[in-house]
Order: sequence, then C-alpha cells, then structure tokens
Amino acid sequence: QVQLVESGGGLVQAGGSLRLSCAASGRTFSEYTMAWFRQSPGKEREFVAAISWRARTTYYADSVKGRHTISRDNAKNTVYLQMASLKPEDTAVYYCAARDYIGMYDAMNPARYGYWGQGTQVTVSS
Repeated sequence: QVQLVESGGGLVQAGGSLRLSCAASGRTFSEYTMAWFRQSPGKEREFVAAISWRARTTYYADSVKGRHTISRDNAKNTVYLQMASLKPEDTAVYYCAARDYIGMYDAMNPARYGYWGQGTQVTVSS
C-alpha cells in the first residue's frame, strides 16, 4: 500500500517557476515507477512526466518537454516536478501517481497507475 501527498502548488505569473513535491509512504518506494499527471476542468487527465525507479529513464509530454523536470529522491521517498517557464495552459490540478512496476512500459497511461495523490492546484496567470 502506498499513500501519496502532493504539495507545492499555487498561483504564479506566466514565465514563473514552481516545484511540486510528492511524499510517499511505503518501504518499497524505490521500486515504483512514479509519474505526474494533470487535469483541467472539462478535460481528461493528461500525462506530464514519468521517472523510472532508479531515475535512469524519464518521459515527458511534448507540451512540457524542455520546461519541466521530474526527479526523485528514494532516500526521502519523494518525487519532484520542477516547472519553469510556466504558461497559462499549464493551469490544472496536478496529481502524483505510482505503480509497483519497475519498467517504463506504457508509463504515459494513467490506467497503469494504482496509487494516486489528492492533487495540488497550479494556477498560472497571464
């Protein structure tokens, strides 16, 4: 069983930065693939970024590639999403997700994740 708690969301102006954190409980955190998804009102939940258990592999959505960076600290059971050059279209509730599968197969598919946080709101003003 894994519990995920996100933090770090807020209101920021376009062009600004935010760092989201996701603290996980569970002694096998280091064996989980971790990801961030986001959801805006009226839209489906969309993939943002994913990171493998040893952080050797990362995937990004095209919309955030080059602006956002996913990382993890297995000693702290925490995964991060550093967001830079934020745009109004980045406004959404951001969710942390985990799955007890080491590989990155289909890592962009939210249906592959069994554990989710409660979400944190990110609002980017123009």
